[in-house]
Amino acid sequence: MHDPAGLYDLAPDASDVPEGLPLVAGLTGSSDAGGAVGQLAEFLVAELDHSMVASFDADELLDYRARRPVFTFDQDHISEVATATLSLRLVTDDIGQPFLLLSGFEPDFQWQRFTAAVVDLVRRYRVSTTTWVHSIPMPVPHTRPIGVTVSGNRADLVESLSVWRPVTQAPANALHLVEQRLGDSGHPTAGFVLLVPHYLADTEFPDAAVAALSSISAATGLIFPTDRLRSEGRDFLAKVDEQVHGNHELSRLVSTLEERHDTYMEGNPLPSPLTDQDGQVPSADVLAAELERFLAGRRPDDEA
Repeated sequence: MHDPAGLYDLAPDASDVPEGLPLVAGLTGSSDAGGAVGQLAEFLVAELDHSMVASFDADELLDYRARRPVFTFDQDHISEVATATLSLRLVTDDIGQPFLLLSGFEPDFQWQRFTAAVVDLVRRYRVSTTTWVHSIPMPVPHTRPIGVTVSGNRADLVESLSVWRPVTQAPANALHLVEQRLGDSGHPTAGFVLLVPHYLADTEFPDAAVAALSSISAATGLIFPTDRLRSEGRDFLAKVDEQVHGNHELSRLVSTLEERHDTYMEGNPLPSPLTDQDGQVPSADVLAAELERFLAGRRPDDEA
């Protein structure tokens, strides 16, 4: 394996970064239901003071054909070309607590080398804990709080917050490799999988970002200014509820999802919050299609 440090460039003042900070991570890849990770990174960078620590080499890690740069054409010339980025930042939370943030695109290539690079950075800065988030679509109702499945070696978080603990196989995120490598070394790690209503998976669902921030706070003690996101979430859900209440079929399907979710959460012997007693996943294709058409047709001035 080539030197993992060759994948990133340290900022000039990277040596001034304090040791012992928590690391928060989220990478946008094949699954980002509700835009949870994308919104999380955008929110933290926009709302909080931050500085660059390390920038990863997109030419080594990114498939440009799959995620093409976006150019701006200004009348007769190209004024800007924006390429996806992957970086480590030093960020300060709402009450002045510093932490490290790893965010950007999920690598398309060299996952083992990327994992080794992140582990090296964790060791360089003597990171105290590593917490990461991603999100997947699930047949759960938007009228209930977003649940999480917790992985890692922090038993307190698994016990108190993980609502669904399946034995299953699924496609990995690059940060799954990082979690496993850090966990094997005894480093405290926690991964939060947000269970986002599948019919809202292709939208920017503000409550998904709030759930991500709440999970990070529970794991790290960091404090975030979430009032704006919560307000946007209330407006967003009001529009969804309006669509559902105006359609008997949609209302019936949401009620079915609610019933199965509540039965599971009450401790009844359902193996999953997603299925009925016969193990069948509720059919909500009509719900998804109707709401997707509704959300796709929202005018710009309808946005919160």
